Amino acid sequence: MIRFASLQFRIQAAVAFVALVVISIILGVTGPHLVHLYDSTVATCAAHNDCQSAITTFTNTDSALQILGNVLLIVVPALIGMFWGAPLVAREFETGTFRLAWTQGVTRTRWLVIKLAVVGLASMVVAGLLSVIVTWWSSPIDRVNMLGQVGNAELAGRFSSVIFGARNIAPVGYAAFAFVPAVAVGLMIRRTLPAMATALGGFVFARIALSLWVRPHLIAPLHEVIGLNVRSASSLTFNQTSTGIVVSADAVMHNAWIYSTQIVDTVGHAPTAAFLSRACPFNNTSGQPNYQTCIPNIAAKFHELVTYQPGSRYWAFQWYELAIYLALTAILAAVSAWWIRRRIS
Repeated sequence: MIRFASLQFRIQAAVAFVALVVISIILGVTGPHLVHLYDSTVATCAAHNDCQSAITTFTNTDSALQILGNVLLIVVPALIGMFWGAPLVAREFETGTFRLAWTQGVTRTRWLVIKLAVVGLASMVVAGLLSVIVTWWSSPIDRVNMLGQVGNAELAGRFSSVIFGARNIAPVGYAAFAFVPAVAVGLMIRRTLPAMATALGGFVFARIALSLWVRPHLIAPLHEVIGLNVRSASSLTFNQTSTGIVVSADAVMHNAWIYSTQIVDTVGHAPTAAFLSRACPFNNTSGQPNYQTCIPNIAAKFHELVTYQPGSRYWAFQWYELAIYLALTAILAAVSAWWIRRRIS
């Protein structure tokens, strides 16, 4: 049965192998140049006092390949679910060929489990190899991202939604989760095209839901209090409104995922518009407050509170996310095995 399942999968495996070879050649040829450029520009920029220019030039190099690598790790698991998972058993039910297999002394449970194991492991291997290639090629760019990011959830370096899901071990979990639920959907719907559409929609929803609503809460964030001084003016934004001045803050932290930055007092209250209007009167000429007097007035009562995940937790998040997706995959595989025994006659 294992040999038969492998033979059925040989065309898809050949296509995946050729695609991996092509991608490996492209990234293998361009990768050493990217490393050399990093070593000759970004790594030595501090000595020449031109880091901003060097980083901008470097990050714009091979931008099409940067986008391609990230997109591949997002799209490939979805394609695996659609074209490998959904039709795996749905097509056999549509054509009736499953009856032949079940009359050859193979139980329906063994038939399903072997299909899940052979193609599922192949899916994880393909995603894992692709992730290794892209992670290696992108490593100089990722080192630049780790130098520091503006305090914004969308600019979280390696923690950003796109980068996090396109590096290291997380894509292996995505591929497994895309494949097995798609098989389960095909098993229940028994129609290939509806199963493909449903599998794609479910996978996209799950990826978005876990990225936005689950990942930020996997580990309790840290909090750091930063005192305000005149140097803080560059990280504060003052806006004059009809009700007074509103101040917002950004933070710069190396290789960190910053959830939020707030200006608060010792009990967590933000400065009121009335207080800011008194502490930071706007200059009618420049349209900005006088920072020399404004910042000390605010600092006498308020400080900056940063809520963040440190870069040292990156691998913990990777392992947690992989474990979550593999656990969901195992549950759906068990449901599929139960379904084929109890719900299909």
